[in-house]
Amino acid sequence: MTDAASERRRMAAVLVTRGVLKSPWLRTAVESVSREQFLHPGVFLDEGRTWQPVIATDMGPDEWLKIAYSVDTLTTQLDGHLTADQTGESVVGVPTSSSTDPATVIGMIEALDLAAGHRVLEIGTGTGYSTALMCHYLGEDNVTTIEVDAQVAARADAALEAVGFSTWTVTGDGLLGHPYRAPYDRVIATCAIRRIPYAWIRQTKPGGIVLGTVGSWPWGTGLAKLTVGDDGTAAGRIVGRSSFMQARAQAVAPLAGDLSARTAYADSERHVLVSPLLLEEWMPAFLAQLAAPGTQLVRATNGDGSPLRYLFDPERESFAEFLVDGESWTVRQGGPVALWDNVERSLVAWRDAGAPEIDSVRLRVTPASHWYWIDGVPSLHWEHRIT
Repeated sequence: MTDAASERRRMAAVLVTRGVLKSPWLRTAVESVSREQFLHPGVFLDEGRTWQPVIATDMGPDEWLKIAYSVDTLTTQLDGHLTADQTGESVVGVPTSSSTDPATVIGMIEALDLAAGHRVLEIGTGTGYSTALMCHYLGEDNVTTIEVDAQVAARADAALEAVGFSTWTVTGDGLLGHPYRAPYDRVIATCAIRRIPYAWIRQTKPGGIVLGTVGSWPWGTGLAKLTVGDDGTAAGRIVGRSSFMQARAQAVAPLAGDLSARTAYADSERHVLVSPLLLEEWMPAFLAQLAAPGTQLVRATNGDGSPLRYLFDPERESFAEFLVDGESWTVRQGGPVALWDNVERSLVAWRDAGAPEIDSVRLRVTPASHWYWIDGVPSLHWEHRIT
């Protein structure tokens, strides 16, 4: 018979073997904190196009523990309200809360470079599992966690209390931070954001670290690690790929309606210099989001089965439509901003520079702007003004 303690040790060993789990204190936390406690009443398992609800009390303990200590992301809420105990059959929906795969959770906590006595602000409580891991080492009074969804926050708070951590669980908009318990030594976000909110920088001590996933597409996002300076700015780099659900306040609904109507009137048409299919790759997608912030990539299929690709910027009422003839792509652009021109310049410069990876990107955050650049490539720099 499987027991939870042995499953925790097994999962820890897997994470050590993968090179993710390195710190002795964090291994102790992983082997001590009950992940299954944070998954009640159940989870949704991905079936491809639908989600299968799995309830802990409806299955044997061995089977439940195998699910709880898998190294997969386990979805705990769909569409902002639906939990596994509220449906008895497979459903269609969009994940809005989950227990992120342990490798990602552990990797991010390792990147925080935590030390005893540090005070941490966590943006996006989710199930509360990562909160508990940090509480195990730092103590419950040194961890503040904020969750925008009241239902999710209540479940996480109950789970944290059940495993013995009466930490500071706050319901609110994490993009604003939590100034009442500032300053913090570390800020960690378990949701994706379009840019690092300056409130997080302002609430962090000089020398402190802010860690968060930057980007608004489901892919092509990067984990930014910043050190806060004495002058109120922060600087650092993208330390690797990262993928999280978008912060609720910044989540964008998919474009609906007749796409041909949205692109009926173009201001220009020309052949592309690089294929738009390049945006399916992680680093080019990240660069596209730097070059044209706020832009959405929409993928569709023509009546003859040929691919269609669009870039839309709803705020600036601009679009780029890509049409393929054999292997030749044409772009039609409309609106005040030539979206593809901006993106294409970055992609060509990146290709000519030898296609550096995402960890080559540096960034600096000030109260007025965000700067991104790649060292040694003067043409690859972007400024995003804060308005």
